Amino acid sequence: MLNKIIETVKEAGKIILSAHNQENTVTAKEGKKNFVTKYDVAVQEFLFAELGKAFPEAEFVGEEGETNLKSRDLRFIIDPIDGTTNFMQDYRCSCISVALCKENDIIAGVVYNPYSSEIFTAEKGKGAYLNGERISVSDRPLSDGLALFGTSPYHPENTDDTFVLLRKVFDLSRDIRRSGSAANDICMVACGRCEVFFEKDLQPWDVAAGTLIIKEAGGFARNYEGGEIDFTKPNDVVFANPKAYEEFMTL
Repeated sequence: MLNKIIETVKEAGKIILSAHNQENTVTAKEGKKNFVTKYDVAVQEFLFAELGKAFPEAEFVGEEGETNLKSRDLRFIIDPIDGTTNFMQDYRCSCISVALCKENDIIAGVVYNPYSSEIFTAEKGKGAYLNGERISVSDRPLSDGLALFGTSPYHPENTDDTFVLLRKVFDLSRDIRRSGSAANDICMVACGRCEVFFEKDLQPWDVAAGTLIIKEAGGFARNYEGGEIDFTKPNDVVFANPKAYEEFMTL
């Protein structure tokens, strides 16, 4: 099951790597600074089609639409290009994110950055991996580590709250980073390169695959209130190793 998803996601990555004149293929979506390119659509259509052949009983929910909504048991949650603004500007930090859910549980997750050839994978109960090697979150507290964050650019009403919290995190941590791809940042925490990632108003397709990956790597995936992430709506999210999570929740 996981191998088929990995194989399909890697093939989809070739569409991203073949892209050119990205800025000339842009359409604005609802919300400020919210864009879609023809490549977002092409990657999603490829994933829906190819995974649909392998999993005909599954339904599909993606950032650019949904299809085959007939099953309550098996569902793919897909972000074809997480980091579209990066992609538009050839910043080369964008990921394909694919999660497979059975009923309400995520049972498989894949996040692939085709630019770095790094593919993060997890199956429920079987650990998390980077390019086939087992990974785990770090043991560093946030005070000795790096913090990643998102600015909720589609929702300017969140800007002030985000930067008030960011200042507290900056003062506590060694330093802060912003990559522009939530899926990428979650995986940076999962493999121990950074200690925490947080952002307001993220959609299920931004975080679904990463949620399983970080949990299988020994970390936390929670909303700002400390509860489980709800994959039916946007969430304010924090992903962290256990020590950093405790520190973050006191801010």
